[in-house]
Amino acid sequence: MTDDVTSPAALTQRRGNVLLITINRPEARNAVNAAVSTDLGDALHEAQIDPEVRAVVITGAGDKSFCAGADLKAISRRENIFHPEHPEWGFAGYVSHFIDKPTIAAVNGTALGGGTELALASDLVVAQESARFGLPEVKRGLIAAAGGVFRLVEQLPRKVAMELLFTGESITAEQALKWGLINTVVPDGTVLDVALELAERITVNAPLAVSASKRVAYGVDDGVVTSDGPGWSRTMTEIGALMRSEDAKEGPRAFAEKRPPVWTAR
Repeated sequence: MTDDVTSPAALTQRRGNVLLITINRPEARNAVNAAVSTDLGDALHEAQIDPEVRAVVITGAGDKSFCAGADLKAISRRENIFHPEHPEWGFAGYVSHFIDKPTIAAVNGTALGGGTELALASDLVVAQESARFGLPEVKRGLIAAAGGVFRLVEQLPRKVAMELLFTGESITAEQALKWGLINTVVPDGTVLDVALELAERITVNAPLAVSASKRVAYGVDDGVVTSDGPGWSRTMTEIGALMRSEDAKEGPRAFAEKRPPVWTAR
């Protein structure tokens, strides 16, 4: 077995015309640091330029967490958690990195915060029964800045999305299915097999037609989803102001000290 220090932060494996990408930090619940953003972002780029890859499946290593969001320890050390050469690809090298090959999230555990944002960035989502989705950032004085705020409202009924955004509470896989956030719920332990089967149902179709359909469906011009522009701009403006607030410092501090936060709206 490869030593953990030198193991890739995201593993890749070809399954026919499907590229399987596995976030490989089970000891950190697959939290995203710079290594994950680099390996995952590079794997997506390779998938885009490889004509033999016709669909991508993304999952997490282990059986506890699909992705626990950003690596707070890395952030506390003031480390960059984005791809060093392609920061424009966003969180995990994925959330603002458009490829025209279909992407499927195989959610094999908890997917809160950044984990939910990875699911929101995916074209299709297969989740196991024990998975949970939610954006708890407001509980820490922040917002879901990896596309979560505007994508949640796009992909859920507005009232449902606003309740989740305002409360920071999570929903079960069955609830996510009910509201159309995901495609299917499967028994624990089967999610990867089902996601790969779904990918294979895609890859039997004409690849150029599938890619063209994705570009039109998303409103892509020159490799950019044009409708996402205002959402990203507003997100960066708001998170920039929030990060300078006292509340943004209080949220993580209270979490670390295992006490309720005391908000001052400053």
